[in-house]
Amino acid sequence: MRKDLGGVNVPALRSHNTALVLDLLRGAGEGGISRLELAERTGLTPQAVSKITARLRADGLAAEAGHRASTGGKPRTVLRLVPSAAHAVGVHLDRDELTVLLTDLAGTTVALRRRPLDLGAGAGPVLDAVTEEVWGLLGEYDGGGGGGAGARTVLGAGGPGGPGGPGTVVLGAGGSGTAVLGVGVAMPGPLDHRAGVPGRVTGFPEWAGHPVRDELARRLGLPVVLDKDTNAAALGLALRPGAPGSFAYVHLGTGLGAGLVLGGAPLRGDRTGAGELGHQTVQLDGPPCGCGGRGCLEALCLAAVARGERAGAARILGVGAANLVRLLDIDQVLLGGRAVLAAPEVFADGVRDVLTGLGLTTPVGVVAERDAVAEGAAWLTLAPVFGAETGRLHGLYGGEPTERR
Repeated sequence: MRKDLGGVNVPALRSHNTALVLDLLRGAGEGGISRLELAERTGLTPQAVSKITARLRADGLAAEAGHRASTGGKPRTVLRLVPSAAHAVGVHLDRDELTVLLTDLAGTTVALRRRPLDLGAGAGPVLDAVTEEVWGLLGEYDGGGGGGAGARTVLGAGGPGGPGGPGTVVLGAGGSGTAVLGVGVAMPGPLDHRAGVPGRVTGFPEWAGHPVRDELARRLGLPVVLDKDTNAAALGLALRPGAPGSFAYVHLGTGLGAGLVLGGAPLRGDRTGAGELGHQTVQLDGPPCGCGGRGCLEALCLAAVARGERAGAARILGVGAANLVRLLDIDQVLLGGRAVLAAPEVFADGVRDVLTGLGLTTPVGVVAERDAVAEGAAWLTLAPVFGAETGRLHGLYGGEPTERR
């Protein structure tokens, strides 16, 4: 069993100041950023920045990216993030499909597996499938890197949290080895994000109260975070360069929901149940919905899609989007999900026409990535590395450092 963590020293990721620097390195991309710029943008002293960057380089998280001319004296050394220093797993647990992917530290997908799934099969068989696919994914990626499937090792599986509790998985026994920081799982809501348990998922009430997060952590020996599919996607989108400060990600696939970002922070609500757009009643005498209500946006939209009436589904979706815009005054509406991606222009035009007809000028866009939810699930684990646990996803370096020396 390997005793080292190879390319990453996980405890080093827990410092607030380190997170500020890492986020700036992430935002700088391959071009990198100098220590002087890091000091100016974090408010830390040059000495503090030098200490932090020295640790990051020693831990394999940062590397030199060349030199940049200065106004006087020797050229400045430019540093960049090393994306391969750590990885995260993202899981999208949909009603009829399971997607599992592996991303690097920058959130770029490096491996992916997909298979049909029946969420109604029950927690046991479904979590068996998730466990199998996660280990299969790590084994495939590890084997591709020359380490072989047997190279993944759980370190500290009997440590904090008790026997079988979260540890660290290392990829690449034959090389410099990088850690898998954890697993983010996104599934249909409603659910309790803090407790890690689903609520009464529409059509699948048997999932209510099942300890999904804790059971998967025990099975995988890794930290696990559980969130709604729409929240995960919104988180990933919010962390992209140039993302608007306030937006709604409206997902229409096997169900309908919204992930909300307001003032640069995800809006989950006090009971983490915000964003249940699909169960907004828009027709009092409408058809029954699996949630127990009638005339829900989700029921009407999915029925229109099933009839092949995509333009009609888009107009219905536009009504829900308009309600979000008027209620929350968001900067943008982003559409995604399997049904939307089957006819992106039809849905974007239909939603935009409804907004325009109501005098609303909010821009409407389409998230073209099929796996936006799974990618966002990986960010549930990655975001805290870059300081997102403070609650804001933009300008993380704008907060006060915990020390300046």
